[in-house]
Amino acid sequence: MYKGITFAGNILTDVVKTITEYPSPGMLASITAVSQAVGGCVPNTAIDVAKMDPAVPLSAYGRVGDDAYGQYVTGQMAAHGIDVSHVKITPDVPTSFSDVMSDASTGERTFFHARGANARFGPADVDVDALDCRIFHIGYILLLDTMDEPDEAYGTVLAGLLAKVQAKGIRTSVDVVSDSSGRFREKIVPALRYCDYAIMNEIECCGVSGLDPRHPDGKIHLENIRTTMEQMLEMGVRDRVIVHCPEAGFMLTADGTFRMTESVKVTPEQIIGKVGAGDAFCAGCLYGLHEGMDDDRILPFASAAAACNLTAADSVSGMKSAGEVGIIAERRYL
Repeated sequence: MYKGITFAGNILTDVVKTITEYPSPGMLASITAVSQAVGGCVPNTAIDVAKMDPAVPLSAYGRVGDDAYGQYVTGQMAAHGIDVSHVKITPDVPTSFSDVMSDASTGERTFFHARGANARFGPADVDVDALDCRIFHIGYILLLDTMDEPDEAYGTVLAGLLAKVQAKGIRTSVDVVSDSSGRFREKIVPALRYCDYAIMNEIECCGVSGLDPRHPDGKIHLENIRTTMEQMLEMGVRDRVIVHCPEAGFMLTADGTFRMTESVKVTPEQIIGKVGAGDAFCAGCLYGLHEGMDDDRILPFASAAAACNLTAADSVSGMKSAGEVGIIAERRYL
């Protein structure tokens, strides 16, 4: 019986720059602090799960450059017990990185991203026959150029890879990046046909249907989100569609059961940064799914994991053990 979680896809280094405010075009804002941290789907979610429970076997698949950023991010994963032997080094392109501008007044962040070696990551980098994990999680769709390429048989290259992993009896999971190019349906729908779990935020979710995730007054549009989640099951997601937003988390299972959990209460003073909060929520979901948590526990647990993330400027330092996350989930405040 398979055990453990494999994380595949984006691997990068975040250079987090805390700024006094986000300036208007042509204006200046002060940088008050600079720090380096891991970033991307693979390091963020994998390290979060490792901090929750070091006993879960974890492995990473992706590409980095032959440079200091690549050494840093793989070293950080290895230090948390994650198997990085499958991360390929690409000598002719740099490790992907993001300059993360974190607004000290709001906690909101803006990303300036260099794709780097992530653009080269493709199905040839994943030996499906050798996989022995319970869950194969890959992200982010729309930021993996080779995986996002069209495929005549499956729709996209990534969809073809997921089909092979799923055929091996491994549960497949996908995450998406928020993107303004309008390619959501083109790149995401093919992958949905071959995934067991689709985990994403409300903007990414409704990018599939074209419906607005929020009302004109900014409040969450629950009907549109649920309708889109139903469509995603119809598009092929086998088991669960899970959506998160600052206000709540939502789950729709294959039997049609819809669940909603309000987010854990966090005071403005407790919020240091929001980098990686979505990945922390995703990590909570993946850990819960791997450990066989009851569906009624998964959303509160994931919400608590996301709340822990908010207490640090980077994407992983705020995460706590599964026991501590569970306590926060039960009491519903940080």
